[in-house]
Amino acid sequence: MPSLFKKNPSPLHVSSPPYWKISSRPVPYEEALRFMEKRVEDIHKGEKAACIWLLEHPSLYTYGTSSNFQEDLRHPTDALPFSLHETGRGGRLTYHGPGQRILYCMIDLKTLSPTPDLKEFVKTLEIWIIEVLKEINIDAFRQEGLIGVWTKGPDQKISKIAALGIRVRHWISFHGICLNIDPDLSHYDPIIPCGIQNFGITSLRELGFSGNSNDIDLLLKKKCPFKSRI
Repeated sequence: MPSLFKKNPSPLHVSSPPYWKISSRPVPYEEALRFMEKRVEDIHKGEKAACIWLLEHPSLYTYGTSSNFQEDLRHPTDALPFSLHETGRGGRLTYHGPGQRILYCMIDLKTLSPTPDLKEFVKTLEIWIIEVLKEINIDAFRQEGLIGVWTKGPDQKISKIAALGIRVRHWISFHGICLNIDPDLSHYDPIIPCGIQNFGITSLRELGFSGNSNDIDLLLKKKCPFKSRI
């Protein structure tokens, strides 16, 4: 897997692998946002290590900085079935809920390279998910010109399996990746996910995966490109 790590990382972080935080209960969105904001400031001050947080949200919708969310509603006059949250991450309107694995990545990009590159960081996150899916025999890929991880759905049409939205402050990332394990895909119906009209949404379950989030968590740790030096 391509790596962003350089030969001479900051000595302060050479032996500082990320802290893995795993939540067993659905985490309200505002609670997650408060944690990330605080962690970013603590990392910036040198008080905390990088953190990768694995969690699930209750059903809700979020929208990022790339659009007005109303542009991504299929029926603008209809009320959404779940709460809507504005967020400072990149990207557009999407759904979060039970059956997804959320990976929030709070990582100081300056420890990956003396010249931090957000596009390369996003690419590394995408490849991370692709490598995880390879372990369960799902062929996933990056789609030119689009953000996220893609695969062919049961109908053999290209569909998104993982969405990605990042925000950076002091060159420290937060927000992250949303991987569909077994969500109720009908909750995407009221929206145009990420503003993309021409591709569908799929899940690991729809592709035949019979495991659960614990199985995916083990693979995420196994294939993590940030095992040290951050």
